[in-house]
Amino acid sequence: MAKILLVDDAAFMRMMLKNTLTQAGYTELCEAEDGLKAEEVYKEERPDLVFMDITMPNQDGLETLKKIRAYDPNATIVMCSAMGQESMVMESIKSGAKDFIVKPFKPERILSTVSKILG
Repeated sequence: MAKILLVDDAAFMRMMLKNTLTQAGYTELCEAEDGLKAEEVYKEERPDLVFMDITMPNQDGLETLKKIRAYDPNATIVMCSAMGQESMVMESIKSGAKDFIVKPFKPERILSTVSKILG
């Protein structure tokens, strides 16, 4: 089963993602509350997929995306943000994100993204 890292400064958003994924049978889940912690956890856990918020304290998601991709060019990262601005989506994709999900997200959207990326 795939290992998935959930990165969001809002604990309730991590919990929503966690509940959706757990109900779908994904049990290897790890979490981080900001970009700096996400980098640490990524290096320790080597997850198959990362769901990452863009707006976070200490280090935002775009910066973290770039750092993780520099560390591991094959990292699979899906960006999540309440700000569905085209520039952010374009910047995320240009920086190596596999997909972009706008909050608040529906469980079906999360699961279809996981299925599309992990098979």
